[in-house]
Amino acid sequence: MAKVELQSINKVFGRVHIIHDVDLVIEDGEFVVFVGPSGCGKSTLLRLIAGLEDISSGDLLIDGEKKNDATPPQRGVGMVFQSYALYPHMTVYENMAFGLKLAKHDAGTVDERVQAVAKTLQLEALLDRTPKQLSGGQRQRVAIGRAIVREPKVFLFDEPLSNLDAALRVQMRMEIARLHARLKATMVYVTHDQVEAMTLAEKIVVLRDGRIEQVGSPLTLYNQPANTFVAGFIGSPKMNLLQATVVEPGGTWTKVKLDQGQEVAIAVDGSRLTTGDAVQVGIRPEHLVFGEADLFNGDQPSEVHVVEQLGNESLLYLANPQEPMPVVLRCEGQTGYKMGSMVKVQIPGHRAHLFDSDGNALPRSSEAEQSSIIS
Repeated sequence: MAKVELQSINKVFGRVHIIHDVDLVIEDGEFVVFVGPSGCGKSTLLRLIAGLEDISSGDLLIDGEKKNDATPPQRGVGMVFQSYALYPHMTVYENMAFGLKLAKHDAGTVDERVQAVAKTLQLEALLDRTPKQLSGGQRQRVAIGRAIVREPKVFLFDEPLSNLDAALRVQMRMEIARLHARLKATMVYVTHDQVEAMTLAEKIVVLRDGRIEQVGSPLTLYNQPANTFVAGFIGSPKMNLLQATVVEPGGTWTKVKLDQGQEVAIAVDGSRLTTGDAVQVGIRPEHLVFGEADLFNGDQPSEVHVVEQLGNESLLYLANPQEPMPVVLRCEGQTGYKMGSMVKVQIPGHRAHLFDSDGNALPRSSEAEQSSIIS
């Protein structure tokens, strides 16, 4: 396998700057997921690694060797596309063997590799079928198998599960995770689905407008988002973000007042803030709690606009006087609350995040981290 290094990578199409000075190290054997909204540049970045697009400036290193001008086969990468890209007139065996035959491998080597990969991916009974005789999940496994037989240094996945239904996506996620554990391969995976990113990645790269917003483990990004963009993108439902004003900055606890709401003491280092600064309070839906007073209305409760009963959990969407988007509260299990119910919710200060006027996170204090681990 291989270590991949991106050093000040830029990509420009005409006058449009798509990728901006991306620096990233993908360690040997690491599973890295590029995630971000549509148009953020994640697929373009993957294609730059694959050699399907030219790098405008910067360097790409694979195993310490500069690969800017190398062809895809010379880079030692195997790519799995969203569309499967199987040859419809060829059998599963022929699709998987095609690349090896082009590379002039002898028939014995081709057969040995195809049979071994087919066993790994449970495709042995399907080798004589054509793609039209396969389900979507089986076609995707064939596409993955075609990449594996070439024994590449790096596997690249471009939204490979987008065309599958929900049940198949869950199944294929598990298969890809098990495959990575068996092969111990370097894998780079692109998705717009943050659930895929959270469940598959060892390291997530969050992109926005061709720039890296944050890099870290799934739980690091979930628990310690660097800014409001990451806070709002990672997590489903996303983090609640509420407008507030600083009342009393401090090194361990910072007191703020919600716009149209109550004062909350938050366990962050707000020593660089000043009284009156505009900030945003972030709180995950599962961290809101029922209380004696309401975060917006004091003694008066908030109205439940929508209830989503998911069986294992319930989501309450509460009236938000700050903006049209509701505040979301996640409850364990099933609930008796209905549309129109009135509830009082509060923000636990040790669970909340605080973001400055530029949207950057303020460092959480030791009290916040200890409370998060204990509770």
